[in-house]
Amino acid sequence: MEPNPIQICISICESSPDAIQRLAERAEDLADLIEVRLDGLDQEAYNIRDFKGLLPVVLRPVIATYRPAEQGGASQLTGKQRLLFWLFNRPAADFFDVEFDIATTPSVFDSDKDLDWSRVISSYHNFRGVPADLVSIYERMSKTRARILKIAVQAHDATDCLPLFDVLQRGLTDGHEMIAIAMGAPGLATRILGPSRGAFMTYASLDANKATAPGQISARELREVYRIEKITRESQVMGLIGQPVSHSVSPHIHNSALEAAGIDAVYIPFEVKELRPFISRMIHPLTRELNWNMRGVSVTAPHKTAVMELLDWIDDSAREIGAVNTIVVDGPQLRGYNTDAAGFLKPLLQRCGDLKGLRCAVIGTGGSAAAAVWSLLRQQADVTLFGRDALKTHAMAERFGVDSRPLESAAFHTFSIVVNATPLGTAGISEGETVVLAAQLAGASFAYDLVYNPTATRFLREAESVGCGTIDGLEMLVAQAAEQFRLWTGAEAPENVMREAANRGLR
Repeated sequence: MEPNPIQICISICESSPDAIQRLAERAEDLADLIEVRLDGLDQEAYNIRDFKGLLPVVLRPVIATYRPAEQGGASQLTGKQRLLFWLFNRPAADFFDVEFDIATTPSVFDSDKDLDWSRVISSYHNFRGVPADLVSIYERMSKTRARILKIAVQAHDATDCLPLFDVLQRGLTDGHEMIAIAMGAPGLATRILGPSRGAFMTYASLDANKATAPGQISARELREVYRIEKITRESQVMGLIGQPVSHSVSPHIHNSALEAAGIDAVYIPFEVKELRPFISRMIHPLTRELNWNMRGVSVTAPHKTAVMELLDWIDDSAREIGAVNTIVVDGPQLRGYNTDAAGFLKPLLQRCGDLKGLRCAVIGTGGSAAAAVWSLLRQQADVTLFGRDALKTHAMAERFGVDSRPLESAAFHTFSIVVNATPLGTAGISEGETVVLAAQLAGASFAYDLVYNPTATRFLREAESVGCGTIDGLEMLVAQAAEQFRLWTGAEAPENVMREAANRGLR
């Protein structure tokens, strides 16, 4: 059987026909199909009998959808009123998406002998989570005469993708055309990999701020970052595990590098709350439940230390640091490495040269701080650890045999290098915050922030204001990613390509 073409459907939800037409015309260049969410139209301004004349005129196939409020839409119509809506409006579109609660009960759909079921998408939505009886729901849906069955449920962890991949395969085996999506950030893998595994299509937004469902990303990102048209069942899969991961530019970095190197692979972010079941059910080659060509993953907060007990082998440097940020699938084993250390040192050595004997302050007590302290000690620097939590700071300092001091009212005028190894200042809730102020940094030679988004953090701005040299976290990010790339592929990383991609992602 020939594989399905990779199809992207851009979903549009606007309050007026003019706005729908404008966005639909823009969507034509990026979409294979265009869904028009008619429930978004101003319900007072337009009569439901008129909706079939309000669809856009475009060259792409159009899907008409009229989603009720309980299934994520804006329509307040009851089941009977929705049936009347479709009776009046279904001839206008190439496809019409009908919730399976009305497609599977005796209704106008059964009594209307002129109904073309090849244009019907029967859909089920659950915004609470993955129901335990998902297979039973699918089996009831499969008894309709709808050409396409669509299941979309809310994911709370990356492992919630598994039932969706399972029901997708079940439907395809039974001879149905299927769409199976885990909504929300933890379900992104189903949107990216679904078409290559036989899904009829995947949904996307026209712009990042126009998503019509949780976790929906833009069509441009699907095409240009994830290169969705090139993904096959044989493509290698790599990714990032952490919580949260939606802010990360690592997908831009690694997917651009894979494309430049001509490697058939895709890099996907996985939002992971429960680490052990994710490693067991999705990553480990001896226990995973998904048949995919998994090659390895990056590991970020909060899992860098906890993941170590789930691995079969750990590199000596990662064991000494006490954190793993890279996992390689090697035959039947998971092997752990730490590329943060090499990534941290590379830009520092380029700026400062020999670090031997330099007084270095590291702020933080997490995995990144541990990699920084370990790396500086290997260069024979004089390291002092600073932190807000006295017990954690003392414990880490004692483990590495360095001095520790409280962060409150600390002054760094006697230090050559001050490193912020905390996440404070990252885009989002802590953006604009800083661990220390300009007055505390006065006299230091260099300030190095491991936060990379934004690149110009407040910590670095405070340092610049008192004459410190600065190093931003993007340099470390690219350097450590290049080492990950080598571990996964055996090839040298195109670092210039990776750096340009990171900057594009941040923009």
